Amino acid sequence: MVNSQVTGGACASRSCAGCGGHIADRFLLFSMERYWHTRCLKCSCCQAQLGEIGTTCYSKGGMILCRTDYIRLFGHTGACSACGQSIPASEMVMRAQGNVYHLKCFSCATCRNQLVPGDRFHYVNGTLFCEHDRPGASLLNTHLQSNPVLPDQKVSFTL
Repeated sequence: MVNSQVTGGACASRSCAGCGGHIADRFLLFSMERYWHTRCLKCSCCQAQLGEIGTTCYSKGGMILCRTDYIRLFGHTGACSACGQSIPASEMVMRAQGNVYHLKCFSCATCRNQLVPGDRFHYVNGTLFCEHDRPGASLLNTHLQSNPVLPDQKVSFTL
């Protein structure tokens, strides 16, 4: 994204890619091979005016995004944290600990069962585990057998 100052009649034929209006402002933005009023180049998610919050913007799947929303939606690289492949902007994703995954890649490292919204899982050293296969589960089960839980007690387990 380039913020340019217009001198003289240099923008006589320039139209804003955002609103379609003639650009007669003193300053304009040039991004994605198009010209924009500073007020028109906005993040598709948070509506922040991109010229005011930085010198970069991101474009994916027809959306124009600020850095924060790009990372929130697509991770730092725009790639799945499990397989490393690109994630299309239109694809639903799963997130854990700041990482982004394809739905099919969001699965237990031990049994390979896909985890779906509502499933309990554990994230240990960058690896996903279902509730059944979490590391230390056998240790917890052994502890529970030797120390029965009363109905009003809660069991917590920390790795």
